[in-house]
Parts: sequence; C-alpha cells; structure tokens
Amino acid sequence: MDIFTSVVEGLLGPDGMIYLAGAAGLILVLLTLPAVLTKKVDPLDRIAAERKATERKDLAEDGLSRHGSRNEHLAKYAKYLETEDKEELSKTRLMLTQAGYAHKDAVRTLTAAQFLLGIGLMVLGAIYALLLASGLSPMMMFAYIVGPGCAGYYAPKYWVQKRVAKRQEEIQDGFPDALDLLLVCVEAGQSLDQSIIRMATEIEPSYPSLASEFLMVAQEMKAGKDKAHVLRSMAERCDINDITSFVTVLIQSASFGTSIADALRVYADEMRDKRVMRAEEKANVLPTKLTVGTMMFCVPPLLIILIGPSLHGIAETLSGGAVGF
Repeated sequence: MDIFTSVVEGLLGPDGMIYLAGAAGLILVLLTLPAVLTKKVDPLDRIAAERKATERKDLAEDGLSRHGSRNEHLAKYAKYLETEDKEELSKTRLMLTQAGYAHKDAVRTLTAAQFLLGIGLMVLGAIYALLLASGLSPMMMFAYIVGPGCAGYYAPKYWVQKRVAKRQEEIQDGFPDALDLLLVCVEAGQSLDQSIIRMATEIEPSYPSLASEFLMVAQEMKAGKDKAHVLRSMAERCDINDITSFVTVLIQSASFGTSIADALRVYADEMRDKRVMRAEEKANVLPTKLTVGTMMFCVPPLLIILIGPSLHGIAETLSGGAVGF
C-alpha cells in the first residue's frame, strides 16, 4: 500500500490519492448513469394516477371549488384589473379557459402580469437609455424606453395564445383514442355520464387537458344542467372542429332517439381516418422542409469542397503570372 501511495504521489503530486478517489467516484457515477436514465416506468404509477383522479373527483363532489379560492391581493385592485366592457372581458376569459386557466382570478392575473411586466421592462429601458447609452437621439431614446414596455405588455397575452394552440393540438391528438374508449364503455352497457367519467379517468395520464374537459362535462351533468347546453359549452371551450362535430352528433342522436353507440362507432371511424390523413399530410410536407435544410447546410460546404481547390489554384496562377510579368 505504501508503494502504491508513493507511486500515485509521484505521478499526481501530494494530493494524488484525493484525485484518484475523485476519478473513481466519477467513473462509478458514469457507470450508474445509463441504468438510471433507462429505468422503466413502474407499473404501479398507473394505479397511483387513477387513485389521484379518484381523490380529485371526491373533492369536487364534496363541494369544494374546482379552481380554488379567490386571490385576496388581486381582489383589492379588481376595478383596475378588470375592464368594464363585458364583451372584452368575456373574450379574455374564454381565451384563458381555452388555454386551461379557468380560475376565477385568471383575467386579473393576466392583466396584472401585463402591467407589471410592461412597467418593469419600461423602467429597465429607461435606466439603460438614460444612464448607459448616453448621446442618443430623442427618437432612439423613445424607442429604447417604450419598446421594451410594449413588448412586456403584450408578451403574456402572446404566451397565452401559444398555450391555447398547444392545448388544442393536445386535445385533437387524443380525441380519437377517447372516442374509441367511450364507444367501448357505451357498448359495455354504461350510461353516457358513467362512460364519460370512466373514459376521462383512463386518458388523464396521457391527455390531461382532454380529460379535464370531459370531467367538467360529467360534473355539470351531475349538477343537473341541460346536457345539450353542457356539450355546447365544451365545444366553445375547446374551439376545435372535431369536438364541435362530436357535440352535434350527440345532440342530434339524443333529439332523434337514435342509438348513441351507432353514432359513436361511425364518428370514431371518421376520427381515426382524419388522424391518418393528418399524419400523411405531415409526412408529405417533410421532404419540402428537408430540402430547405439541405440547401442551407449541405450545399454550401459541398461547393466549398468542390470549387475551393480550383479557386485557390486559379488565384495562385494569377498571382504567379503577375509576379513573372
């Protein structure tokens, strides 16, 4: 051991053993890292997710608010954070609901974020323009001050709009699977309300946004609201053509007394076909996108490799001829 210690200290210095221990620890970490990264999901996670969904449903049935209590700090400034225009307020609340923010104070939170971010960036722009960037023209100083403020004011609403698009895409992707599961539940003899609850519970781990919409529909039906009104509200919240058509199918099936299972079977087949068509459309667009990437990143290096030596030789020939002349 003394010989090994002396050899290590001779190679790495007085702290060689510490370096060696650190290297050994790093090697052990690198060896265990693949096992951690490739760890399989525990099959019991699904049971835990179902239990969590059941607990959430029990809380809703106990009378607790689905979206929590109101924020007292924002309530103090409600008259400043909520517009008096009912139409504009309704549009903003609908946009936030479509983004998944159906909380009672969602509109106030968005308005507060716009004001705080706009004023904060405007102050930073003013500090930069007045203290750090001296000698600016009045127009440039105005741009440095007002530009960040406008960007900060519109950034939260732009982010919410992007969130709406992302949520709609998630709902559209999971809707065919939800229809298939709903059809299975209806054909098994369950009522529409029970089928919606079971289907929403099953798809919640994969498509939480779609599951929350169907759970809201089920709870509103349990509360005694008109089924047609509840379904139309869901179509308005989602703002997707597939959901709107699905709601129309269910309402017409209930109005004319036809079998809901038959209507769901036909519509589920149509939704599967539409999903295949969307996948084929993306696959057909892919070669065009790859062509642009190829032209940008592959053609210039190829031209440099092919033409570069010739240009270099021509340049040397011309320079040699000029020297000889």
